[in-house]
Amino acid sequence: MQKRLTIKILVVLFAVPWIAPLSARPITRADAARAAIHPVHDAAQMQAWLARVPVTRDFPPDFAETLSSAASLNVIEMTTAPGCLPCAELWARLGEFRARYRLPVRIIGRDEAMLRAGRLGLPWVGHPVAWVRPIGDERRAIPIAIGTDHLVNLARNVYLATKMLSGVRPDVGLRAMAKYTGIVAVAARSPQGRP
Repeated sequence: MQKRLTIKILVVLFAVPWIAPLSARPITRADAARAAIHPVHDAAQMQAWLARVPVTRDFPPDFAETLSSAASLNVIEMTTAPGCLPCAELWARLGEFRARYRLPVRIIGRDEAMLRAGRLGLPWVGHPVAWVRPIGDERRAIPIAIGTDHLVNLARNVYLATKMLSGVRPDVGLRAMAKYTGIVAVAARSPQGRP
């Protein structure tokens, strides 16, 4: 009797996690956004998330040439906020990139970034977000990072954005882009508890 009861308890314990998802509500866009965005509170948490991010290993033969020639045509823009650890991390990576390929890097304000994200149909998830755009055209911008990332992934995304801005079909470029990490700053809260 005791053995049969133990088996029934084990069956229930192991079956419940498998049964629950079947009866759970459908996954919403908000659920997907929460799963893709990783707000970090400190440097250790940020580095732990970065350690999980796959690193780009393959680069096309025209990689360096394309990026060097884009320096006079394109600009990299990113958002930032006071005390934003991922912003400082992304700024440092883009600084390395700027030193190597001479592409200009600049900061844009939150309002400008939110408008740009809205035009592209992207939800605003917080800082940092980075784009590549032609120097003479503020309306044509391609997101290269939502959150911070490894330098090689950023470089690959800048390369692909440069290619798309010069005529490569967007679907080809987007398929090849490194996935955005979503490692963003924790939203600051006001004294009333609202962001």
